[in-house]
Amino acid sequence: MPTFLWQARDRQGNARQGEIEAANRDQAVALLRRQQLSAIAVKKKPIEIELFSEKVTEKDLAIFYRQLSTMINAGLPLVQCFQLAERGTEKKAFKKLLAEIRQSLEQGSPLAETLRKFPDHFDRLSCALVEAGEQGGILDKILLRLTEYKEKALALKAKIKSAMVYPVAILVVAFVVTAILMIFVIPVFGEMFADFGADLPLPTKITMAVSDFFVAYWYLIVGLPFALVFGIRAWYRTDRGRRMLDRLLLNLPVLGEVLRKASVARFCRTFATLIGAGVPIIEAMDTVAETAGNVILEEAINEAKLAISQGKTLAAPLAESGLFPVMVTQMISIGEEVGNLEEMLAKIADFYEQEVDTAVANMTALMEPFIMAFLGVVIGGLVISMYLPIFKMAAVV
Repeated sequence: MPTFLWQARDRQGNARQGEIEAANRDQAVALLRRQQLSAIAVKKKPIEIELFSEKVTEKDLAIFYRQLSTMINAGLPLVQCFQLAERGTEKKAFKKLLAEIRQSLEQGSPLAETLRKFPDHFDRLSCALVEAGEQGGILDKILLRLTEYKEKALALKAKIKSAMVYPVAILVVAFVVTAILMIFVIPVFGEMFADFGADLPLPTKITMAVSDFFVAYWYLIVGLPFALVFGIRAWYRTDRGRRMLDRLLLNLPVLGEVLRKASVARFCRTFATLIGAGVPIIEAMDTVAETAGNVILEEAINEAKLAISQGKTLAAPLAESGLFPVMVTQMISIGEEVGNLEEMLAKIADFYEQEVDTAVANMTALMEPFIMAFLGVVIGGLVISMYLPIFKMAAVV
C-alpha cells in the first residue's frame, strides 16, 4: 500500500506528524481519526530512489534494545519510547522501521506481534523473548537480556569472520598478482626469448604455455572465481547442497573445529537466554533449531526436541548425535539433574566463546607459514622460470 505523510493535532491540541500506510487518502484520514487525531494535511509520500540506501544492522538493533529497556524501566509508555527513538536516530532506514512499528502500536497491536511483521529485521528469538516479556510484565528486563545476547552473538560472529577473511584475502591477492604477471608481464619476456635462438628450459616453457592460456582465455580466468562463488551460493540454497556444505564445513581440519565450537556456544547462549526468559522448553527448542545456522545441528536439535516431548532428557540425544563434545553433554545432564540448566548452559557458552577466540588465534598463527610458503612457491617459481633463460644466455656468453 502507498505511504502518506500526515500532519495533525491530538485532543490536547499538540501538533503531530508522521507516516501511515493506507489504500488511499480517505482511508488514511479515517485511520488518523481512529487514533483521535484531527488531520490538517495528508498527502501521498513521493517515491524515493536511493542507490546506496543504508541498512538496519544487528548492531543498530542491539543498541536500540538497550535504549528501549532503559526508557521502559523509567516508566515511559511504549509508543512514546518509539517516538523518542525515531528522533534520536539519523539513519533513514532505521527511522522508517521505528515509525512503522510505532504506527502499529498506536493501532493497538502488541509489540511482539508487530515485530513479527518485519522478519527481515527481527528474528524468531527476538520475537519470542519480547512476547515472554510482555506476558510476564518484565519487558525491560527481557530486552536487557536480549541486548546482552545480541552483543555476545555479534562478538562471536566477528571472531568467525576474522578467522575466514585473512586466508581468503591472501589467496585473492595471490590470484590477482599471478593473473597480472601471466597476462601482462610474461608475454614481454616471451617476445624477448623468441629471438634467443636456443632451446628454453622446461620451467620457462611451462610458464609461457600457462601465460598463453591466460592471455587467450582471460575472460574465463577473470569470470571463473565469480561464477564459482555464485554457483556455490545457488547450490547452498538447495536442501541437498546446504546439507553437504554444512557437513563439509564442520569436518574441515582446522576451520571446522572453530565452527563447531562457535555453534556449541551459540546453541547454549540462545537456549539459556530463552529458558531464563520463561519461554517453554519445547518452544525454546524450535527457536534454537531455527537459529542454529547449520542444518546438521538443526536436525540434531530437532531430534532432541522430539526426545524431550517423549519424556526423555536433553543430554542423551545430543550425545548420540556426535556433534556436541562430551563435556557439553555431561554439564547439560548435571544441569537437568540439579535443576539449574540455564546457569549451566550460560557457563558452557562463556567457556566456548573463549575457546573460539583461542582457536581463531591459533588457526591464524598456523596458517601464516603455509600461506607464506604458498606465495613463495607460486611467485618465486614464476620469477625463477623467467630468469633461467637469462642465466643460460650469460653462461653461453
